[in-house]
Amino acid sequence: MVMSRTLVAYFSRTGNTKLVAESIHQALDGDRTLWPIDKAGPLDDFDLIFIGFPVQSHSVPYPVEQFLKSLPAGMKIALFSTHGAFPHHPMAREALEYAAVLTGQCRLLGTFHCRGKLSLQALEAFTRSPEHQEWTNMAPSAASHPDTHDLAEAVIFARHMKARSAESGEASRSKTGRS
Repeated sequence: MVMSRTLVAYFSRTGNTKLVAESIHQALDGDRTLWPIDKAGPLDDFDLIFIGFPVQSHSVPYPVEQFLKSLPAGMKIALFSTHGAFPHHPMAREALEYAAVLTGQCRLLGTFHCRGKLSLQALEAFTRSPEHQEWTNMAPSAASHPDTHDLAEAVIFARHMKARSAESGEASRSKTGRS
């Protein structure tokens, strides 16, 4: 049996995404590594990479963009994000959709997002921008997130992605005749 290696890589400014990354990491069995994106080493040794980031200015932070563009072709990945928007609001999905585009030739197994509290500095800056009015009305209600429910959902997501990764690995080994 081939032992799979999993990386949980994250970018976090306020600690929200790091908290979710730690929950995902702890939920996984086997050989797993937790790294901030700026400390990530060679990626070719991993079979599955979880990539987490906070939504910033309604998009993917630049260091995460660079990381996503550097992923090896064919790599199995799962994306997760934290944000201040209401859960089913388009702003909650748009950054993940953009991140998925940036991954190019990777195999995206799934995505997860949850709310996260904002720094007071960010909230104050956005309240001064009329174009961010809708978002600034949503953000204060995210102050208690990620909460225990969000982290429990992240654990479920992690285990589901790990199972999907194993299933797709078995399918590709059976097609090539390897075991």
